[in-house]
Amino acid sequence: MFCEALYGARGLKGVSVKEQVQEVLDRIRPALQADGGDVELVDVEGGVVKVRLVGSCAGCPMSQLTLANGVERVLKEQIPEVERVEAV
Repeated sequence: MFCEALYGARGLKGVSVKEQVQEVLDRIRPALQADGGDVELVDVEGGVVKVRLVGSCAGCPMSQLTLANGVERVLKEQIPEVERVEAV
């Protein structure tokens, strides 16, 4: 689902964690949109990324799996400062 083309935020000097998170989410977004969903960045507090799942992702029984195995995994791989991702 999330291929190597999604990667690239790692090592961006002078770019805030929030900007790095937004860049990675922008790369993940097409995979979610292909299934009628989407993700919005709400905030980054410390190492916690807060996102809102929208479209078909909102209320989907698989949304927590998508969040943990997709969004959170990619963010943590690309941005070492990210500790966890929470849906709000």
